[in-house]
Amino acid sequence: MESKILRVGMADAKVTKSPGILTTIGLGSCVGIVLYDPVSKIAGLVHIMLPYSNKISDNSNKLKFADTGIEILIDSMVKEGANPKRLISKLAGGAQMFSSKISSDIMNIGERNVIATKEVLKKLGIPIVAEDTGGNYGRTIEFYSEDGRLLVKTIGHGVKYI
Repeated sequence: MESKILRVGMADAKVTKSPGILTTIGLGSCVGIVLYDPVSKIAGLVHIMLPYSNKISDNSNKLKFADTGIEILIDSMVKEGANPKRLISKLAGGAQMFSSKISSDIMNIGERNVIATKEVLKKLGIPIVAEDTGGNYGRTIEFYSEDGRLLVKTIGHGVKYI
C-alpha cells in the first residue's frame, strides 16, 4: 500500500492512519505537535503558532494555539478510532528565530510555545517521548504513522529521526 502524504499548514491539523505520513514545513517559533496511538497506528499533527488562546483577542482559529489545538487534535483522532489513554507525543520547533537585544518573554515566542505545549500535554497525561525544540533554526518534519518515526530536517543542522 502506498503511503499518503498529508500536508499540515500553519494553524492547521490533520489525522491519518497507517501507512499515512504527516508533514509540515516552516517550523520556526511554531511548534509541530505529533500525537500517536501506537496500537491503532492513528497519528495527528497540529502546527501551533501561539501558546494560549485566552491571551489573544482574535482567537477564532483554535488550531493556532497550543491549549485549544491539542484538544481539537485529540477529538479528531478519537473519532478515527484512537484511544486517548494510549497517546504519546513528539515535538519539534519552538526556535528563537530572531536575535533581540530585548530579552523579554514577549520576544521569545518559540520558548513560550514549547512551555505551553508541555504544560497542556502534562495536564492531559500525554507523555512526550521525543523532542527537537529550541535553537535558532527552522525545521521541516515528517511523521510516519506506520512505525512512529519523526523525521526532522534542518538547514545546517542535518536530518535525523526522533
